[in-house]
Amino acid sequence: MMRLQRRDWLKRLLAGVALLGAGRGRPAIAVAADLEMPGTATTETFDFESRGIDGWTTVNGQWAIEPMTDAPSGAKVLVQRAARNDFNVIVAPAAYADVDGSVKFKPIAGREDASGGIVFRFADGKYYVVRANALEDNFRLYYYDRGRHQLASARVKAPALGQWHTLRVVAVGDQIQAWLNGVPHLRHRDTRFRTGSVGLWTKADSVTAFDDLTVRRASA
Repeated sequence: MMRLQRRDWLKRLLAGVALLGAGRGRPAIAVAADLEMPGTATTETFDFESRGIDGWTTVNGQWAIEPMTDAPSGAKVLVQRAARNDFNVIVAPAAYADVDGSVKFKPIAGREDASGGIVFRFADGKYYVVRANALEDNFRLYYYDRGRHQLASARVKAPALGQWHTLRVVAVGDQIQAWLNGVPHLRHRDTRFRTGSVGLWTKADSVTAFDDLTVRRASA
């Protein structure tokens, strides 16, 4: 009788954990403690209004500052319009170790892909990227090293075309956490890359606008 009760208790406990992970399509990390930056972290904001992308490095793609009537702040945004590259990447100057980065993005068009992403710890062509795609119901973390490799994925409602959404990623040591529109969906540990630049990313024929990139960082 005691064994039966213990077995029943264990089943109920496991079922409760599963519900936390799957309820309303959210993973279990929704109830986990958020990663935090060191108290000495400093903040830098790129609104693409006054400074544009001076000092940035275009790795691939056709990146340009353009006027946009519904820009989240000001009247200008950064838009990527190349349609023939596998991936399009642009990175801001300076390198960081621990980082908390967020950006607003609007997928405008794309038949193969309509995505936006944040690149972090970019160095020597290698990097992590967290991305959302208006044509797919998933939110994913990858690393890139002579090819793209998936590290983590969560099922989400695809971000709507023509609307602004928010991406956020926090990387502290070997821990990585990512949010889409304020909801935490991904948590992963990886020791592959330790430091590097922050940037923006699209794939294939995505035409995507970005604004209000905010970076809280600890120096490399």
